[in-house]
Amino acid sequence: MSLLNQKKPPLVGLDISTSSVKVLELSRSQSQYRVERYAVEPMPQNAVVERAIADVEQVSATIERAMKRSGTRLKRVAVSVPASQAISKTVRMSAALSESELQTQIEMEAEHHIPYPLDEVNVDFQVLGPAEDNAEEVDVLIAACRKEVVDEYVAVVQASGFQPVVVDLETYAIENAYGLLAEHMAGGGMAKTVAVYDIGATATTLSVMHNNRSVYSRANSFGGRQLTEEIQRRYGLSYEEAGLAKKQGGLPENYQSEVLRPFLEALCQEVIRSLQFFYSSSPFNKVDLILLAGGCAQIPAVDKLLASRVGVPVAIANPFAGMTLASRVKPQVFSTETPSLVIACGLALRSFDP
Repeated sequence: MSLLNQKKPPLVGLDISTSSVKVLELSRSQSQYRVERYAVEPMPQNAVVERAIADVEQVSATIERAMKRSGTRLKRVAVSVPASQAISKTVRMSAALSESELQTQIEMEAEHHIPYPLDEVNVDFQVLGPAEDNAEEVDVLIAACRKEVVDEYVAVVQASGFQPVVVDLETYAIENAYGLLAEHMAGGGMAKTVAVYDIGATATTLSVMHNNRSVYSRANSFGGRQLTEEIQRRYGLSYEEAGLAKKQGGLPENYQSEVLRPFLEALCQEVIRSLQFFYSSSPFNKVDLILLAGGCAQIPAVDKLLASRVGVPVAIANPFAGMTLASRVKPQVFSTETPSLVIACGLALRSFDP
């Protein structure tokens, strides 16, 4: 799925978020992937506000620093826009339609589901496969994003000296990376309903997979910035210092009980509420597993606390489990970053699209 796609691999995955820029380059030999290069570069405060690019100059400079730090020589980039900036809908179509007929039908369907004039949006679609209850129909995912949002991301990547080849949606990047996660599950993830929580700085995206296909997606404004700002306020640090202290430690003894614990309790409540909302608005009444991604998944023992509160097994998402690492990638450092690289991984995998 792509809102702007001129397939010219290889690509580097570029995840632009409120708190950082993540860069990831993968290679593949037969079915074996290898992490060639990666970097995580902090984003200056207020350069990205509410998932919208507020300062093109600062964001493009951060992209340049991240690319330089990673050491990649690739210029072509796969980047994603936030799910909150897009509309997606799954519709049923006749399996007998040719590709051109399907394209025409999609355009007609899009008019019913998109609250903007079609000349103001980028529309794309992906055939998910046969409908579960009717072999003569296929499920088709339609995605639309306003051109001005796509153009903004294209402009900021170009301003940093790189070429945006694919503009994807974050939720599809997560789904793409999920294919690797499912490989390590019993039965390859089939007959399972898995909730993937990407908990970033300012937003939490819930993507629910059933039989390895996305069946639900929703974003809420809860994220790790709340913890960073509380550290900043409580201990008189700058925003940048608070962010570093959160990752590297060294905070006073009362941090665990008075700052971190209340934040983790709020995170658990957020997950419980969003699951209840999912159950009430879908045919599902349980999930078999929760996978945590994003910066907050790096908090020690967050998976154990959440499992005890929700009563569902919880694991940290690591799509790199079956990959090898290039000699320049330090395993110990990389392993601490893997949960926050899930979207970058899904984007980097676009290099290998058929």
